[in-house]
Amino acid sequence: MRRWIPLLVFAVLGVFLYLGLYLNPKEVPSPLVGRPAPDFTLPVVGRPGETFSPSEVRGDVWLLNIWAPWCSVCLEEHRHLPRMVGGRVPVYGLTWKDLDREAAPLLARNGSPYVAAVDDHDGRVAIRYGVTVTPETFVIDRDGMIRMKHVGPITPVIWKSKFEPLLRELQL
Repeated sequence: MRRWIPLLVFAVLGVFLYLGLYLNPKEVPSPLVGRPAPDFTLPVVGRPGETFSPSEVRGDVWLLNIWAPWCSVCLEEHRHLPRMVGGRVPVYGLTWKDLDREAAPLLARNGSPYVAAVDDHDGRVAIRYGVTVTPETFVIDRDGMIRMKHVGPITPVIWKSKFEPLLRELQL
């Protein structure tokens, strides 16, 4: 019986590796989906004295887009985000680790796709959201529950295939 153990282990490992071939590495499961969005209060970038907290938009469906000024993919996403969203849902930004304080001038110069972008200078809020890379976007429903996490830039194809159906379901 003992001589079959290595073969059994190899077979089980082979099955897992085979199944892994069909997984999308961009689809990172989030344990936060279906749970309340972590609350925070952070300063709004470029608006001294102003803060934002998710509790302020309770009752609305909204997007939280985590980005960084040093992320070239994020900046490209900014150019297309307003056209894709089309004002149907408010988009708030969480500026992740803007150590060189580039976000405010960058958003002022290029235009901001956000209702407000907040400064997560030390990255603690991003950690609570399980952020691993920028950009990442969360869909948060009227009850403050995370309904979806998308890792990577939002393209028009992704917007139509992932975001629009969910937003329709949430009656937007």
